[in-house]
Amino acid sequence: MIKINPYISFDGNCQEAMTFYQQCLGGDLNLMTMADGPMAEQTPKEQLAQIMHAELRNGDLVLMATDMQGADGHKPGNDMGIQLTFDNEAEIHRCFDQLAKGGKVYEPVRKQFWGDTFGVLRDKFGKKWQVLLPLDQK
Repeated sequence: MIKINPYISFDGNCQEAMTFYQQCLGGDLNLMTMADGPMAEQTPKEQLAQIMHAELRNGDLVLMATDMQGADGHKPGNDMGIQLTFDNEAEIHRCFDQLAKGGKVYEPVRKQFWGDTFGVLRDKFGKKWQVLLPLDQK
């Protein structure tokens, strides 16, 4: 089974936006700053409070977001991606490989520091995709 969730990028106001969405949609909001992540020591001091990953959950609703930008920076049109959550290791690799044909891989599918298997690509149509296999699904 594959679940699909939006993943929104902000230009430094992710915490404010996600707090607003929580007030609108309810649910539990979890925020991870750059200071909380494994690259904290390499992160410029002025960026430590930026949100590396935010997740709002309310039942089946999952909305994720970040202040982190790709090489192109924050521009309208590149500020949202689609995350696919898988429950099968073979399926995450099959789908990622298919979506990557003619596109660009930014992060190959592999186990990440937080324990999940994760990858990021931009497909041949310019759309950003993230794939996720939670640790508890392996």
